[in-house]
Amino acid sequence: MTDEPTPIAYTALEPGTPVQSSDGQQFGTVAAVLVVEEVSVFDGIVVETSSGTRFVDADHVGTITTAYVRTSLTADEAAQLPEPDDSPVFRADARDDTGTSLADRFGRMFGRGTWKREQ
Repeated sequence: MTDEPTPIAYTALEPGTPVQSSDGQQFGTVAAVLVVEEVSVFDGIVVETSSGTRFVDADHVGTITTAYVRTSLTADEAAQLPEPDDSPVFRADARDDTGTSLADRFGRMFGRGTWKREQ
């Protein structure tokens, strides 16, 4: 058995997950996932860094796992990331689907997304 983190979809990405440059150095943590709702397409992630909130475009998100997000950015490129624009921001609520109702059970069973759009 291996100790490698499990690859996951962006819909399962948890806030607080470390975000790394291409060489594996952490430069921030996931704050939110951005989605183009009209076409249900992953747009990128919002990252909390020591320099503030930054945006990583989906084209630069390489690997998403249970333990980290690895980007294709160098450390220098990561330091120059822009702030997020007006794309819809989604945040996860860990309390979703934690109850004992039938809806909660189906939510857990079928992996219903727990990301909620910010207003």
